[in-house]
Amino acid sequence: MKKFPEVALRHLITWLLALALSMGLTLVQADERPTLLVMGDSLSAAYGIEADSGWVSLLQARLENKARVINASISGETTSGGASRLPELLGQHAPDIVLLELGGNDGLRGLPPGQFEANMRRMIEASHAADAEVLLLGIDIPPNYGRAYRDAFTGVYRRLADDFELPLVPFLLDGVALDDNLMQEDGIHPTAAGQPIILENVWPELMTLLEIDLDLVSD
Repeated sequence: MKKFPEVALRHLITWLLALALSMGLTLVQADERPTLLVMGDSLSAAYGIEADSGWVSLLQARLENKARVINASISGETTSGGASRLPELLGQHAPDIVLLELGGNDGLRGLPPGQFEANMRRMIEASHAADAEVLLLGIDIPPNYGRAYRDAFTGVYRRLADDFELPLVPFLLDGVALDDNLMQEDGIHPTAAGQPIILENVWPELMTLLEIDLDLVSD
């Protein structure tokens, strides 16, 4: 049996090492993509529309391979449910950024703003403990429970943003909520046509956190 030429063997080993190194670098680069975890309710779960039409899916499409987006939103979710689910999700996905879009269902149910705030603080603190940054996505509510309750509710987002020095999108549905053409018949959930506007509301604050060159991200 002929021996494999020594020179050829060395070249083969060198080539295999180079290939392995290249594959390793590719994997490392993929792993270095920032991970975004969206903790929301029906507004982020594409309620009543096709899932790929929701603003979170549109965000993933716009970011392409520059970031990984995990949508952990559940229709009907309250801040209490979110606070209970978040620790496991943080451990499972190790996100770099948590987009916190919760509170709307607390407000619609008339739950105490203090309870809503306490749950939000728990989620922010848990995210920070997991080395994740937090982007707050604020929600307004109809004046069903009076102006005082509404002001107390919306004031929670600003107070949290100030106390924790967090970026804040004051009202996720800005430019959408008061346009009947962009809202479903229930008057609460946006249509597919409203989703790109929601994404544009989130985009500037999120891009600042991601530190991504906007010129490199397709519209």
